[in-house]
Amino acid sequence: MPELPEVEALAGFLRERAVGRAVARVDVVAVSALKTYDPPVTALGGLTITGASRHGKFLDLDVDGLHLVIHLARAGWLRWRDEVPAKPVRPGGRNPLALRVHLDDGSGFDLTEAGTKKGLAVYVVRDPADVPGVASLGPDPLDDAFTPGALAAIVDGKRTQIKGLLRDQRVIAGIGNAYSDEVLHAARMSPFKIAATLTEEDVATLHEAIVTTLRDAVERSRGLEAQDLKGEKKTGLRVHARTGQKCPVCGDTIREVSFADSSLQYCPTCQTGGKPLADRRLSRLLK
Repeated sequence: MPELPEVEALAGFLRERAVGRAVARVDVVAVSALKTYDPPVTALGGLTITGASRHGKFLDLDVDGLHLVIHLARAGWLRWRDEVPAKPVRPGGRNPLALRVHLDDGSGFDLTEAGTKKGLAVYVVRDPADVPGVASLGPDPLDDAFTPGALAAIVDGKRTQIKGLLRDQRVIAGIGNAYSDEVLHAARMSPFKIAATLTEEDVATLHEAIVTTLRDAVERSRGLEAQDLKGEKKTGLRVHARTGQKCPVCGDTIREVSFADSSLQYCPTCQTGGKPLADRRLSRLLK
């Protein structure tokens, strides 16, 4: 799933490639991906893209005051085309293409989604806050207002595991499954640690890990082509999706905890005092 660093990089990429271009037309291939109808997607035709930004994991294209807001979900992606085929794409079948944007110079981009479980969402709105997922976002961890004190207020009294808290977009915007694993590894903190038990020192350590991990990932992705961002993300990860490999810090074997529709990875030596976590939902440290 694209998270804050990848969406930030996509926004930067589109600022270079798409801003200043007019929208020639938009082809909606998967109608289920389009979540709004007023204004209609056809209203974008003839308007100029004036900006590209990010709200958490939402990508936002300002099109002369209207906003094309995109959430790529788990398996969605944006694919840039220097030359977009003029012929409209027929909907249906197993085509991963959900939406195609044609620009006035012949370039444009596709929104695609792999797999059968569809979650990609596209909105055309007058204000990004009209998108429910944007309106409910928590603070952005790269904003100057996200201080150790702000994080302390977030975790205060929360009787939930820190891994889940970091992934909750209503609490902190932009961190998903992959970067929450990376952040907790950098902070040397168990993913099952209860948020309310964090000391002042723990909060400061976690804050530093959040900001540094995300900023480093953003810098690694800066200037890359859209097609290269997924590969860069995978290369930069130290523990996520690296089950069975050696921890780059201590050399211990990276372990995994599997859930119904996701999994987490961690290093026992760095994060849990050498004890493996039980591989079942809501488990605690093995005795």
